[in-house]
Amino acid sequence: MLTPDTKANLSDRLFFDLDFSTGAVAAVSGGSDSTALLLLLKDHLDRTAPAARLLAVTIDHGLRPGSATEARQVADFCAERGIAHRILAWRGDKPASGLPAAAREARYRLLAQAADAEGIKLILTGHTADDQAETVLMRQARDDDGRGLAGMAPATLHDWRSWIVRPLLGTRRAALRDMLRHRDIGWIEDPTNADARFERPRMRAALAQGEGERRIAEALALSAQAARERHDIGRRAANLIDALASRPVPGLIRLDRDFAGHEDGQAAVYVLRILLATVGGMSFLADEARCAELLSRLQLGSLCATLSRTVVDARRTAIFLRRESRNLPVPAPPTDNWLWDNRRRITLKDGPGDLVIAPLGPAAASKTPFSEDVPKSLSRAALAAEPALWSGGKHLDFADVDTGPQSVSIVPAVAPFARFLPCFDIEPATAVAMLVGAPPVPAPPFHGHDGGRGWAKA
Repeated sequence: MLTPDTKANLSDRLFFDLDFSTGAVAAVSGGSDSTALLLLLKDHLDRTAPAARLLAVTIDHGLRPGSATEARQVADFCAERGIAHRILAWRGDKPASGLPAAAREARYRLLAQAADAEGIKLILTGHTADDQAETVLMRQARDDDGRGLAGMAPATLHDWRSWIVRPLLGTRRAALRDMLRHRDIGWIEDPTNADARFERPRMRAALAQGEGERRIAEALALSAQAARERHDIGRRAANLIDALASRPVPGLIRLDRDFAGHEDGQAAVYVLRILLATVGGMSFLADEARCAELLSRLQLGSLCATLSRTVVDARRTAIFLRRESRNLPVPAPPTDNWLWDNRRRITLKDGPGDLVIAPLGPAAASKTPFSEDVPKSLSRAALAAEPALWSGGKHLDFADVDTGPQSVSIVPAVAPFARFLPCFDIEPATAVAMLVGAPPVPAPPFHGHDGGRGWAKA
């Protein structure tokens, strides 16, 4: 059981390095983990930063008849302690399959909206070491390619603007519940956590039996090792991108011929996975085995192939990557924070008027100035697949610039990390952002941070 002194020491250890200058949003479902997070966080802020804003947010997913009542119970709990609280509901149709993933996506989106509304850049969730072990074991059972075995990141950038931090990842659920019992505080038991239709409850039930504690310890050790390896290969990949990749024109990536035969083949494959996803606008990295095969073919000489919606055109002078011309988005009015083709982020400051965003197309691309160092056919093909503003069938402007009077900006995005950037991957994401002209990665919310490197290796 945690004594009051231990509780204070725990909260200091959990939150001492976090920057609360803009405040904090705490995700609180009413379960033991999030309730403990909220109380420990409030204790810490009361002692160290009493002026910092704290907003508790409960997401009502609307998946059970009692969810609205439980959300109101959390609201009452917060009101009794003088904590600002908001309930946000996940509305609309729910998917018949993939429900946990869809609920997670909706939860983070709503939490980010609440944070944005208050000008808060930091969101905290109550994921524990138990959750981490379950995550790693579930991914291991799916024959994960290795990256996923790092588990949940201590910090993740959402939508390239809000940091989600999980300060309890090193803390066991039993210790948190001991602390709540010591303070005579109850919590809500979500029946979904015991619903065997879903993967996580089945794993949780398995870990409650027999060799569960040993398996948890092994999973946490595996997670720590995988996180270190993921950070290391990310650092090496970033160095390769910085040294051997360039962007001659928007939408076209050039790799030096030396890339194909680089001595660090593992990092080169990883670079290919990231760049193919970025150029092709894919949320997931390209398949590792197929990228390894592609790298081997690139070492043999010239070729033209397509993978992850990206055309790989290897020539004598260099290797070029561009978005293939098929399945581009249809013309549509711009909307705010829209990821066009998952490659460009649209910011709309006013109404769209009569504007539409559509691919530039071959005719308009042919009128654009070209780089002298790149074959014109490659430049035209790359530019033709890039987004542009149109009005009444007339091309107004092109991609990389803020359009000023139209109050629409179109800037590059790093597709595989545009929605979620785990701190493990900050270095390669930063290198790709610089390469394609995307905004820089917002600084992690830690005092004296080192770009997330320390958290990635923790």
